[in-house]
Amino acid sequence: MNILGFNLTKISASRTQKVLPNPMINTNIEFSGVDKEEIEALKEDDAIKISFKFSVDYADAKDKEKKNPDVEGKVEFEGIILLSASKDEAKEIFKSWKKKQVPDGVRIPLFNVILRKCSSKALDLEDQIGLPLHLPFPQIQPPRQE
Repeated sequence: MNILGFNLTKISASRTQKVLPNPMINTNIEFSGVDKEEIEALKEDDAIKISFKFSVDYADAKDKEKKNPDVEGKVEFEGIILLSASKDEAKEIFKSWKKKQVPDGVRIPLFNVILRKCSSKALDLEDQIGLPLHLPFPQIQPPRQE
């Protein structure tokens, strides 16, 4: 399996008027579609288009006992990853997708690509609209006095 392309189709960021002092932050990745793609340049392999959604939700930490706490902010991306896969790999992917699942051997590398591509963009959007960053930045500390 090789990744041929990565494209975002939707970028969205919003927050409520109140500033969240200590929010509960949840990051989620889900696959929304797996389709065959026709690419003439691929002779031996099949091309597969996988649609995904990456989201970072911010909720009031006081509401964490609620089953569905009110979302106070959200950063969301939707996109498509284009893969080349052998005939056997493609068959396994499409068979798993009938149960709305993606095999581990495919899902884990795709999650890593999505996290790498979307997290950096999400950090910028979070900063621009005043949401706390979902990933901590390294900070320099003064040396300890002994």
